Amino acid sequence: MSASQTVHPRAYARIAGFMLAVVVAVPLHGLWRLFRLPSPWPRLFLSALGRIAGARRRTVGTPLKKNAFFVANHVSWLDIPLLAGATGTAFIAKDDLEHVPFVGWMCGLNNTVYVARGDRKSIAVQIARVAQALADGWSLAIFPEGTTGDGKSLLPFKAPLLAVLDPPPPGLMVQPVWIDYGRHADTVFWGTEHGKENALRILSNPGTMDVTLHFLEPFAPGDVGDRKAIAAEARARMLHVIPGPNSSPPGI
Repeated sequence: MSASQTVHPRAYARIAGFMLAVVVAVPLHGLWRLFRLPSPWPRLFLSALGRIAGARRRTVGTPLKKNAFFVANHVSWLDIPLLAGATGTAFIAKDDLEHVPFVGWMCGLNNTVYVARGDRKSIAVQIARVAQALADGWSLAIFPEGTTGDGKSLLPFKAPLLAVLDPPPPGLMVQPVWIDYGRHADTVFWGTEHGKENALRILSNPGTMDVTLHFLEPFAPGDVGDRKAIAAEARARMLHVIPGPNSSPPGI
């Protein structure tokens, strides 16, 4: 959506819906935290955001409920509320996302673990941070392509992003997830578009979008090998469910 295009009124209506969800969920989340109770509100809030944005989530397969490390393709900011709404997972994300208006706040509410992917000097600290989150019982999700794809194929996976799994924490299982926007992939694809423009374009979209989350068979990373082997195994399983020819480059 360029600066010359008019924002459709439905985008403003959906933004108002977001704000209402904030007003309802955030105080309730704070109340649960005050009494040190496990709060369901981040998951419910993020699920509501996806629905308000027009996404109608459908799941195929059974998502793991604990000791889970989800590996998913990445198409849009909508991936976060859809995947979190279905599983309650937190995310591993680039640290620059923390400063994106609203999106950064939304990620922080869901205990996102931020990493500086370009800072090789602090990689040990970052791995320790992720390992601690897993040890604390969180489920984590990562987008190993390292950027957004077109929703129709898979980019090569960046194996260094899976360094925390080499060696894996005891009992952890990796579950690949293919997020399928179907005919709406072009509508939500982020690409080189500015985040604000992308969000307004999606929120201006008429009607609803059916999105299918394929939760594939999980595997024990220790049975596969090092992080390159883990990345290759997860990617291979996802390729099996992508409809039609896959145009992604070979390798991981």
